[in-house]
Amino acid sequence: MYLKKNKWSMTRRRRRVNWFWVTVLVFAIFSVSYFNRYVAPDVQRPWIDTPTPTRAPETFIADAEEFFEQGKLIKAIDAYQEAIRSAPDDASAYIQMARAQVFVGQYEEAQTSAENALLLNPNNSMAHAVRAWSLDFLGDYLAAEAAIKRALELDPNNAFAHAYYAEILADSFLAGTGPLDAIELAAEESRVALSLAPNLMESHRARAYVLEITGNYEEAIREYEIAITINENIPDLHLSLGRTYRALQVFDKAVEEFTRANALNPVDPLPDLYISRTYHSIREDAKAVQYAEQALKDDITSAKLHGNLGVMLYYNFQWPEATQELSLAIYGGNLGEEIDIEAIPIKNDIQVAEYYYVYALALARINRCGESLQISQQIIGTIPSNTIAVDNANEAILLCEENLNNPPTPTAEPVSEEETPTPEA
Repeated sequence: MYLKKNKWSMTRRRRRVNWFWVTVLVFAIFSVSYFNRYVAPDVQRPWIDTPTPTRAPETFIADAEEFFEQGKLIKAIDAYQEAIRSAPDDASAYIQMARAQVFVGQYEEAQTSAENALLLNPNNSMAHAVRAWSLDFLGDYLAAEAAIKRALELDPNNAFAHAYYAEILADSFLAGTGPLDAIELAAEESRVALSLAPNLMESHRARAYVLEITGNYEEAIREYEIAITINENIPDLHLSLGRTYRALQVFDKAVEEFTRANALNPVDPLPDLYISRTYHSIREDAKAVQYAEQALKDDITSAKLHGNLGVMLYYNFQWPEATQELSLAIYGGNLGEEIDIEAIPIKNDIQVAEYYYVYALALARINRCGESLQISQQIIGTIPSNTIAVDNANEAILLCEENLNNPPTPTAEPVSEEETPTPEA
């Protein structure tokens, strides 16, 4: 049997290679490879964001520290937040941000920042210290003391912690909630902070604060001035220095320091509040009203600022307007657009008592004696140990008794000299 001849016979003659097409194919392969490797990565594809260089967290920290030194505390906080977004596991960024937040009055935010640092490192002495400091400003002295003691257990040589502890003890002394020897302990803690860190702003600030509240105003001024030489752009230091000058009745320097604080942090109502109180001290009541109004613009929801404006209006003989502002402080209210003001309950506090007895006097001046007598009786029954408040409440009652016999007419006469002078805030 014979096999048929196959077309795939190995003896079949081969075709010649076409080198033109081979060259074209090789060139095409090379072109595609080159494009994929060198060109395609640089081509911006539609609907895909162009990648941007990522900044190192350290650069945000450096920016924040520079802003802090310049007194631009809000910008410093923003930079710390950027650093945290870039490196969320860095406890130190939370701590430094909390420190800046305390200086701008963001106490609850500072507490949260410090607690976030503690979530990352529960044994961080500085995190406990700054948390204690924020709690002090929030008035939670027991929790503040517990936190600061933990900070010192972890690091007995933490100068920040000793400085904060001095302030916590001083504030608890003022509130009447601390130990019997709170002020002596505060003085000792401030001296320890200075011995550990003589060039630390917080050490001099704490020492000055203890000296201020113990009436050693000249020494307090020296310590505040040293703190300011370390960083002249911290608004709180100028507020404190101005407050001490006011206690010494050096009113021009007090206003100067409050004005500097206001320039460094224009959104803070405290500088304008302190200026209004200072002008009230020297009975420049029109200026006192002006700055009280400016303070209220910075925080229109503050019952205390409404109360302060009401007091200034009263002494400027604007009694109807005074009753409106003081009513908001005492009873609270709503100014529309979700602007709610919380009422301030009566208590034996210098400023709060002032709102109540000035309100009683203002109501008596405009012959709203039913309301005036109600407030006066509340003062006498609730805070009988506050002699200034009780004396003014009795003065309001006398005014109302006079109104029964001689109904008042609008007048611009000065406030009766028999009224007890209002204490300074």
